[in-house]
Amino acid sequence: MFTAIMRPLIFATGHAPTFCLALALMVAGCSQNPNGKALAPSTNGTAAVAVAPLATVTATNSTRTVFDQDLPTQPNPRLQALRLFVGAHEVKAELALTEMQIRTGMMFRTNVVEDETMLFVFPNAHQVGFWMKNVSVELSCAYIDPEGIILETHDMVPHEATPIQSASDRVQFVLETRRGWFERHGIQPGVLIRTERGTLQETFFQRRPR
Repeated sequence: MFTAIMRPLIFATGHAPTFCLALALMVAGCSQNPNGKALAPSTNGTAAVAVAPLATVTATNSTRTVFDQDLPTQPNPRLQALRLFVGAHEVKAELALTEMQIRTGMMFRTNVVEDETMLFVFPNAHQVGFWMKNVSVELSCAYIDPEGIILETHDMVPHEATPIQSASDRVQFVLETRRGWFERHGIQPGVLIRTERGTLQETFFQRRPR
């Protein structure tokens, strides 16, 4: 989803827009990645998430129709979750890691409580656009760079089908919350996000900060 996810969109300057979807991602704690190779433990002894390459499709009128006809029809089940630290604030974040989890996001959910969030994880940084198709609850989202720094925050309108395109092409993570959460907690661009396992790169890609 996003949380109602919008399908992530990539727009390349001077080129036709492309739809970028994350492929199968292994869930943290699994012993093997999609290539059958064992995952090395992270610093706290748990396995990081193995991330597969992106599948990119040039968007023409016909392919856009295909995407519209292939929208999710049911909500995500409750997903694996981690504690996130957004600045000084702690929240519980469900993890949207697979293509279908990302495309579905928070679609069809009827309630989102104050500290209930969803983190979308992409294999690479890119320009994104999230929409609210099939999402009836009010949400806000933060576009986050590879280092876990919030670049932008946006309030989203239920059922709005026009994507909110990021100003940056360095977005690798998106955090969705109940609408207004960032404002209520004084969270602005520049705030760092970490997990109970360390940085976002350590948690999902086994990469230590430089």
